[in-house]
Amino acid sequence: QVQLIESGGGLVQAGGSLRLSCSASGRTFSRYTMGWFRQAPGKEREFVAAISGAFTRYADSVKGRFTMSRDNAKNTVYLQMNNLKPEDTAVYYCAAALGGWAVQEKARYDYWGQGTQVTASS
Repeated sequence: QVQLIESGGGLVQAGGSLRLSCSASGRTFSRYTMGWFRQAPGKEREFVAAISGAFTRYADSVKGRFTMSRDNAKNTVYLQMNNLKPEDTAVYYCAAALGGWAVQEKARYDYWGQGTQVTASS
């Protein structure tokens, strides 16, 4: 069992930056593919970024603005979000997958955090 706790969300003006963190329990953190997803009101949860080892994958909508990284010694993944836009406003979720390689499909993820709200105002 893995528990995930997100932090770092908040309210920023468009063009601003935030860094999300996701802390995980468990001793085998480095074996997991980790992902970030987001869900805006009235929309489905969508893929944002994923990391397996040192390999990262991003949704087209965030490429060049968001950077995902991990620190296995701290059992933590990060999502640095720069140049935020109003359309980035959503609840952001951290997720962990036992299999796959930087997978985008949310059904492939086994564990989910509770989410953290990110709001970029225009």
